[in-house]
Amino acid sequence: MNRLDKLVGLMDDYMGALITPGTNFYYLTGLNPSATGERLFLLALNREGESVIIAPKLYENEVKENWEGRAIFWCDDENPYLILKGVLDELNLRGGKILVEDTMPAMMLVKIENILMDYELGLLSALTSKLRIKKDSGELKLMEKAAQVVDDVFHELIEKDLEGMNEKQVAALIEYLIKERADGISFEPIVAAGENGANPHHTPSDRKLKKGDLVILDYGAKYKGYCSDITRTIAIGKPSELALEVYDVVKEAQERAVQAVREGITAKEIDAVARGEITKKGYGKYFIHRTGHGLGLDVHEEPYIAQHNEIILEEGMAFTIEPGIYIPGRVGVRIEDDVAIINGKGKRLTKAGKELIVL
Repeated sequence: MNRLDKLVGLMDDYMGALITPGTNFYYLTGLNPSATGERLFLLALNREGESVIIAPKLYENEVKENWEGRAIFWCDDENPYLILKGVLDELNLRGGKILVEDTMPAMMLVKIENILMDYELGLLSALTSKLRIKKDSGELKLMEKAAQVVDDVFHELIEKDLEGMNEKQVAALIEYLIKERADGISFEPIVAAGENGANPHHTPSDRKLKKGDLVILDYGAKYKGYCSDITRTIAIGKPSELALEVYDVVKEAQERAVQAVREGITAKEIDAVARGEITKKGYGKYFIHRTGHGLGLDVHEEPYIAQHNEIILEEGMAFTIEPGIYIPGRVGVRIEDDVAIINGKGKRLTKAGKELIVL
């Protein structure tokens, strides 16, 4: 059964779906058109399994090479929403409950709403998250490759003379090294030196890396659409006693949480392992985010490894384990690995060492 058929099998309460390009579109169709922008490009699907792609004519070759189903292509002098109106009538999708892609542009959704009659909209992720949360063996192999890329980048990065470079320059170097090996980055790299490390999502700045700094390096790669996400914290010269202590606490908490991963445990139990270790050492108030997030075609997806998430972890689920301590104005430390449940146990996909590296 293909992925579209599986989605249809979950559509009991819905008449159909309207799916615009993005990771759900790629997962369901194998198509990943770029730069569609304001142009109407979508897949219309009803619960009988009938589907039609409506796309701008400039994507005709790409669609025909990769899609065996029906497709309608429109030219710039045509109104694609009139074409969509006819397709909705044909598929009986002008009433009832209809799923729409979560990331559909608002201007597109408003125009579509003017066509629909007596409808109720739902978010596509309500169903696709159930399909995507557990990866098959092929998906996991791609994720392992994406993880290998970020490991290799880390090993090359620590061979460089980073002292004196600014955060922006290191981030650009990371991006370059990833693009040499993979499709590209899965998110904009985070490089946070010294006191900037206390901001978990710090935007790289002109601040230079100098002796005594701990530096958070958080980055990811995309390989054939699948994401990796790693964080390592390194030192430039000898760090302070506080920095060393905080690093050891985070490292121990992260490793305990990784070792606790197995089929049948809940997400909140994994979070509690990491959070409990950090709290026990007196730094609980400085751990200000969840322990991890799911990983796949999106760098953030289900399951979320968070305090109140009671989801039971199952075979094929993949996620990050990334506790951190952030002391404002002083220091920040985060260590992150990608982990998947394979044969009932947690398997670390990212394998770069976690002992503190001093450059």
